[in-house]
Amino acid sequence: MPNPFFQFKQFVVFHDKCAMKVGTDGVLVGAWAQVERTSRILDIGTGSGLIALMLAQRNPQAFVTAVDIDEAAVEQARENVARSPWADRMEVTQLDIRQAPEEWKGRFDAIVSNPPYFVESVKCPQAQRNTARHTDALDFEALLAKVAFLLSDEGCFSVILPAQAASDFVALALKEGLSLSRQTWVHSRAELPPKRVLMAFVKSSCLQTEIRHLAIETTHHVYTPEFKELVKSFYLAL
Repeated sequence: MPNPFFQFKQFVVFHDKCAMKVGTDGVLVGAWAQVERTSRILDIGTGSGLIALMLAQRNPQAFVTAVDIDEAAVEQARENVARSPWADRMEVTQLDIRQAPEEWKGRFDAIVSNPPYFVESVKCPQAQRNTARHTDALDFEALLAKVAFLLSDEGCFSVILPAQAASDFVALALKEGLSLSRQTWVHSRAELPPKRVLMAFVKSSCLQTEIRHLAIETTHHVYTPEFKELVKSFYLAL
């Protein structure tokens, strides 16, 4: 039986009730996202609450709001937040982000998401997992429209996606007035094509995008210095 929880350095995440378990994608965007010098942070599609907890650890001054459409995920995220050191400055809300309240307009200095991104791929029979993995419930256009509505003028939106989705996502973001400021291509190993891409968007125009590459391993279970530096505040074994 898989372990029902994942122990990080400063908090524990139970994920037995969630469709999507703790994984590298969430840890990557939670460690990479720009959340310094922010006061209000939003995690869209929080699942177990992993990313929200990472952001709360990284920024001791910020209040973190985490939302998810799935009732079971919200229940689990609330339990994980309640046992964390930062419960007094975090909230978890069951919400379809497309129905975000009007008073949230421009509220958040940082928005972070590990969104559903499997478009037209084979679906599993479990409806809860489909909602977490596929874009039927929240497509990229709907996500970006809400990000543009919720993000403050000086705020930053950080996201992780499959590498092949990058160009389409950037084009859709531009239509919503969001410019790509940072991009990190994520490779399993340096010699392999990237599987994921980390991207950060802002409302101001960017004359130049900071582009980097990150390899996770050199060989199987031997992690690169760059990856270990990025996640050293969270993983116990690195």
